[in-house]
Amino acid sequence: MKTIRPSLTIVILLGVLLCFGVQPTSAAKDNVLRIAFDAADITDLHPHFAHTTQDRGVVHLIFSGLVRYKPGDIGEFVPDLAESWEVSRDGLTWTFHLRKGVMVHPWKNNPGYELTSEDVVYSFTSAADKNKSAWAGEYAGMQFKAIDQYTVQVILEKPLSELLFLPKMADYAGGLIIPKKAVEDLGEGFKSHPVGTGPFVFKKYLPKEKVITVRNEKFYRGTPKLDGVEVFYMPDMSSRKFGLQSKELDVIEGPPSQPWVDEMRALRGVEVDVFGPGEAGVLYFNMAKKPFDDIRVRRAIAYALSRDEVVTTIGKAIAAPVFSQIPNPQPGHLTRDEVLLRGKLEEKDYLYEVDRNKAKKLLADAGFPNGLTTTVFMTERGEYAVPFQNIVAQLREAGIDVKVTVVDHPTYHHNIRADMNTIVEYNCWRPTADVRLTHFHHSDSIVKTGKKPITNFMHLGEKDANGDGKVDSVDYQIEVARDLLDSGAQKAVWKETQFKLLDWAVSYPLFIKKFTFARRNNVQWGYDLKSTLILSPQINELTSIK
Repeated sequence: MKTIRPSLTIVILLGVLLCFGVQPTSAAKDNVLRIAFDAADITDLHPHFAHTTQDRGVVHLIFSGLVRYKPGDIGEFVPDLAESWEVSRDGLTWTFHLRKGVMVHPWKNNPGYELTSEDVVYSFTSAADKNKSAWAGEYAGMQFKAIDQYTVQVILEKPLSELLFLPKMADYAGGLIIPKKAVEDLGEGFKSHPVGTGPFVFKKYLPKEKVITVRNEKFYRGTPKLDGVEVFYMPDMSSRKFGLQSKELDVIEGPPSQPWVDEMRALRGVEVDVFGPGEAGVLYFNMAKKPFDDIRVRRAIAYALSRDEVVTTIGKAIAAPVFSQIPNPQPGHLTRDEVLLRGKLEEKDYLYEVDRNKAKKLLADAGFPNGLTTTVFMTERGEYAVPFQNIVAQLREAGIDVKVTVVDHPTYHHNIRADMNTIVEYNCWRPTADVRLTHFHHSDSIVKTGKKPITNFMHLGEKDANGDGKVDSVDYQIEVARDLLDSGAQKAVWKETQFKLLDWAVSYPLFIKKFTFARRNNVQWGYDLKSTLILSPQINELTSIK
C-alpha cells in the first residue's frame, strides 16, 4: 500500500504557524458549521412564538413537523414525522400515521423518549391556545385526537382546501411539534432551552453571542453529516464579513443590498445564495393615530413613493416591486397589469404611481399645507433599515418628515405590537394568502385590542378607513374565502379583498426581497436551494462541510 506523506513545505509552514501562536481556524479544526445572523440576540426559541429570522434559524435545527416543505422548494409537501395521511370524503377529518422510533432529544437528566401521538396532540392543542402560541388563530375550530400510539386525527368544524390545511401541519410556526414531557418539565425554561426531534440538539445559549447545537445521533432520517451548528448574533456587517474571510464563520446573513452581493461574489472561496420566495415589504398606516385616520394623508404617502426607487436601492437582482398584499408567486396575488386595468375600468387609482405634486395637494386638503412630521421606531436590521432609509428620503420630497429612532430588532417587534408606531414597515412571507390577510387585516388580529392580537397595525375593522363615518372591515371576505374548497374561487375572493385594501390606502405594498447569504464554498446545503420559508438556508442532516 502506498503511503501518502505531507510535503516538507507544508510541515515546515505548519510548524512556523504553531511556533508563533497561530492556530488553524475553527472551521478547519472541526465539523461544526458556524452561521451568523444580522441580529443582536434571540427573541424566543419556543417554536410557537419564534418569528424573527434569528429565532427561526435555530428552531428549524431542533424541531420537525408532521409534514415538511421540500428542502429548497416550498412548492411541494413531503412526509416528515408523519409517513402518510389521508382525508375523509366529507373533508372534515384528516388522519396522520406517524413514523415509529422517532426520538425526542435528551434534556437535563432525561435521556429522551419516543415521540407518540400523545405529543402531537399536546403540541397542536398548545399551538391552538392563545396563551401558549402566537399562531393560535390558525388552529381555531380544530380538534386533535390520538387514535392509537402512532395515529393522530385532526377534526375540522368546516372543511379546508389542501391549499390551506397542509401548511398548518407543516414544519413552520405552530406546525412544529413540541414534546409534552419536555415542555411540562422545563416550563418557562423551554423558551431558552428548546427540546425537539430535529437533526440537531440544543446544547447551550450564550446571551447576545450564540446558540450551540450538536448533532442528533438518533435522528430518524439518518445521522447528520455535521457534528453541530453554532448560530451567532452579530448585528455589525463588518464583523460578519471579517468572520467569513478569516474562516471563523462558514455562513453569514447579508443585507438587502446589490453592492453587497456583488462584493461577496468577488471574494475568493465565497459563494452567495440569493433565494426566494422572499419577504414582501409593506407599509402599514396606523389609523388609531392622527392624522393617519385621514385617507387623504395615507394616499399622499402612497403617491409620494416610487416602488422602483425602493427596489433599485435594495438591488434589482434581489428585489422586485409588488402591487398587492399577497406577493407573486403566491396564489391570490395581483399583477401590475391587473391593478392597472381594474383601476381604469372603475375609474380609480389602485396603482398609486409616484406623483409628489398630487401627494402635496392631498396633504394640503387634509390640513397640512406645509407638510407633516411623524416619529417612528425602526430596527437596526439591514433588511428593514436599507429600504426604509430610501422611503424616508422619498417622503421628505413630498413634505412628509419621518423622524426615526433606531432600536434592536426584538425591541422593534415589541414596539410595533405595542401600537407605538404611526407607520410600520413589515417584511415577511406567510405560508398562505389566508394567513397573511388574517394576521394583518382581520379585526381579531388588531394589535393590543384584538381578540387574537397579532399584526393588524392599521386597526382595520375598528376604524373608518374610507371616510364615510362607518367602520370598515374585510373580515367577511377573509372568512368566506377560507371556507371555499375550490382554489379558483378562493383566489378570486382574495383578489377582491386586496382591491378594497388598495382603495382604502390602509397599507402600501412596496417590494418583495429575496434572501441573501454568503458562505464558504466548502459548505454544501445538501439540496438545491430555490426557496425556503424560514428566511435563511435550512441546515439539515444533509448539510456538510467538505
